Amino acid sequence: MNFLDLPAVKTAQGIVRLPGSKSISNRVLLLAALADGVTVIHDLLASDDTARMLDALKALGVLIVKIDGNDYRVQGVGGQFSMRFPVNEANLFLGNAGTVFRPLTAVLALAQGRYRLTGVARMHKRPIGDLVDALRQLGADITYLGEEGFPPLQIKPAGIHATAITVNGSISSQFLTGLLMALPLAGPIADRARTITVTGELISRPYIELTIALMARFGVQVEQEEWRRFVLHGGQRYRSPGQIFVEGDASSASYFLAAGAIGAGPVRVEGVGQGSFQGDARFAEVLKKMGARIRLGDNWIEARSPESGSLRAIEFDCNHIPDAAMTLAMAALFAKGTTTLRNIASWRVKETDRLAAMAKELRKLGAAVDEGPDFLRVTPPDGSLTAHAVIDTYDDHRMAMCFSLASFGAPIRINEPDCVAKTFPDYFEKFAAIVGV
Repeated sequence: MNFLDLPAVKTAQGIVRLPGSKSISNRVLLLAALADGVTVIHDLLASDDTARMLDALKALGVLIVKIDGNDYRVQGVGGQFSMRFPVNEANLFLGNAGTVFRPLTAVLALAQGRYRLTGVARMHKRPIGDLVDALRQLGADITYLGEEGFPPLQIKPAGIHATAITVNGSISSQFLTGLLMALPLAGPIADRARTITVTGELISRPYIELTIALMARFGVQVEQEEWRRFVLHGGQRYRSPGQIFVEGDASSASYFLAAGAIGAGPVRVEGVGQGSFQGDARFAEVLKKMGARIRLGDNWIEARSPESGSLRAIEFDCNHIPDAAMTLAMAALFAKGTTTLRNIASWRVKETDRLAAMAKELRKLGAAVDEGPDFLRVTPPDGSLTAHAVIDTYDDHRMAMCFSLASFGAPIRINEPDCVAKTFPDYFEKFAAIVGV
């Protein structure tokens, strides 16, 4: 088995330049492919997930050229309704990339082609039924090739007719993101607007804010009414903004900011700052609630340990920062008291069942953990963390990155560390560069 042994460390200090945001990278790639005109994308994330989007778009006939470093030139296919990809029949393997599978399902359902979408075994266990149900309301022809409600999928040409659809917002915000991004391709019906109504609680709202903001950069405006109803007026089409820059990944920033808060600091991350589009940039505010000293600039965030030296436990609703909330569970190991993270049911349908996985691996370190259907309660051990615990990562990049922080309490072993390639291939090198004994 592939593994990485991390020595015990005490301090963290330095500057980390963040890789591009996965959420922004894959949204921008798809929007650029759908737009009228050429878009130059700067600082695209280089990772497994973005590779899946690049491969899929190229397989669909989109002309994409790498021009320098992580910059790409994308020739859009038109940006309007009745849009067709140059390749109208394809088998697409999308790995375990939810930011590819869900939005691309919605777009291809309206693209009047024949497509088969598959992924790894875990992707075939991640629900997609709510998105398919909503697309079928529009008239899309989608067939499950395996278990009902889950990938893989077969998509065929269909007549798109409905103007009002509903979608469940409580499982994944990627369903609503996919619908919003695809809807301009459906075209107007007698100049009537198309609407999406969300049922259930809309989780991860900042990701929807990000989707709407990026759509606006490509010329399509979405009106929202109390985050329950979304309106897209007819006659809009995607148009290239010419060039667009990808922010650093705020979810990835959380590990280094937590390191600064635990290991004295200061640790500064560059590439994301105040005014960021990304919801996980708010992670810094939560660290501040735990006592960390936080500074923000236009393009950077910096974290230090509390003046008292110890973080304090909190109870927090994590609906708006579901990915970065995993890092809070690790920070809880170094906080006084019991930390409770709520509203994290979406963890169960991610790359792995993150609620169960986090609970199991935290217990290996000696923490007392209470796992519920949508919450996690973490109490650190009375003494030191358990030394030389062997942490399983479940082929989940965020599990591997999160548990690197346990090395502030004891030496540990991370199994299958290469899974970080999904979003941050050189994570452990950058982590090692800021920590010290």
